[in-house]
Amino acid sequence: MKRLGTILLVSLLAATAFATNGTRIVGFNAKTIGRGGTTIGLFDSPMLMMTNPAGISFLSGSSIDANFSLMVPSLKFTNILNSEVEGKTNYFPMPGLAYAHQSPDAPLAWGVGVFTQGGMGADFSLKHQLFPTAQDYHSKLAVMQGGPSIAYKLTPQLSIGVSAHLVYSQLEFKMPYSLQPSIMQGIPNGVPAGMTFGALFSAPPAMGGFGYSEVTALADMSDLTGFSFGGKIGMAYNLNDDLSIGVSYTLPTSVTYKGGKASMDMTAQMNDAFGRAMQGYMAANPSATQQQAQAAVMAQFGGMGIDMTKGVVAAYDLNVTLKFPQSIGAGFSWKLAPQFRISAEAEWINWASAFDNMTLSMSNGNNVNINRMLGNSGSFEILFPMQWKDSYNVRFGGEYDLSRMFTVRAGYSYGSNPVPQETIFPVFPAIVENHLMAGASVNIAGPLSVHVAYEMALNKKQTAAAASQIAQEYNGSTSELGENLFHISLSWMLH
Repeated sequence: MKRLGTILLVSLLAATAFATNGTRIVGFNAKTIGRGGTTIGLFDSPMLMMTNPAGISFLSGSSIDANFSLMVPSLKFTNILNSEVEGKTNYFPMPGLAYAHQSPDAPLAWGVGVFTQGGMGADFSLKHQLFPTAQDYHSKLAVMQGGPSIAYKLTPQLSIGVSAHLVYSQLEFKMPYSLQPSIMQGIPNGVPAGMTFGALFSAPPAMGGFGYSEVTALADMSDLTGFSFGGKIGMAYNLNDDLSIGVSYTLPTSVTYKGGKASMDMTAQMNDAFGRAMQGYMAANPSATQQQAQAAVMAQFGGMGIDMTKGVVAAYDLNVTLKFPQSIGAGFSWKLAPQFRISAEAEWINWASAFDNMTLSMSNGNNVNINRMLGNSGSFEILFPMQWKDSYNVRFGGEYDLSRMFTVRAGYSYGSNPVPQETIFPVFPAIVENHLMAGASVNIAGPLSVHVAYEMALNKKQTAAAASQIAQEYNGSTSELGENLFHISLSWMLH
């Protein structure tokens, strides 16, 4: 068992889950996913520690549940320079392991587990107007958590429970990253008082500027890891053998990713600005050669305090702050016949108070040219806009016992898309809404059961706003996402 736990922990640290409902997966084992992910009001799995910890009071005994899921997303992106470019086919493993201890004669039940909570990730190779070749667009957000849960029966039918989990997360980004020129607060030498580099870059050529509405750097952010604590509170009411009801609340969590590294390469942006300056000089001096124009512009940049021989590539230390949302859910299970059960639940996820902005804190920047243009000593902060909306989720499922050995399941889940048109972009496309599921269980021998499930997130297409808050390259662009997920679980009843 100790070796199995070590293997699972290593797998968790390497896993990256893709988004299904926002950045959260629908369910945590094949048994519950086969019936639409319903588990808040149906008390038959140790994975209740991730949905409604009070429910472990009503398990039929102590048990171990091991789950492995494989997610295969399908992505496409279209904008003015890229026509239906397909994202790289990635395979995301999502393991989980849980143990619940329950005795019918004791009011206290407890459990411990580790779970893949969710995340997202994407890889594209896309054209950008500033660069001569296609660039890598990459993201990875992985969120895992684990720890103890306890539940206590207040009465034979009513239980309350709590989970206290350690949250671990990884974050990466790599792509062209655009900002408003106003971020460049440095003052060039030899310009009118009060004019910043940002004003110079944004001013029209007729006024001596470069005419940019945004400035772009190749950004690479990696090695970001963060720890935090999360919690869940639940209530479970087992009215009788036919009807059960559950309610759960997930606390909000704030994660600060520390120890990251970031690089900012403005070479392409500065080359373009240099070219525009040469064109302006040659237009004003028709008899000048290219060599004369180049020398004159080099002198102009030098006069402003920019030494082009030192380049415009900087390395930074990076910390990032990101919040994960609170949520409230309620569900029920109803046995319509001895062999047939249905279940349903609804959940509200408060993305609007969590994914509003992502805070990027850069420090120890080592390029004097970039520091001078930004007007700092190598430390500054950026708010990356997300502006997600609250999501509303409903899940339905049914299961039928064909015999004491075989059970079949089917389910459906809908989660409203939390990503607004203003901030949708290809490597953060958490937009799918409709999920169809089917599954089955086989009782192999005595206490051992095997559960399998297939989940299909139907393809969702979303067109960005005409004026994207992320970058102009996403204006009116289209992102598409669909997913196939395969799940297998092993359950072992200990008594």
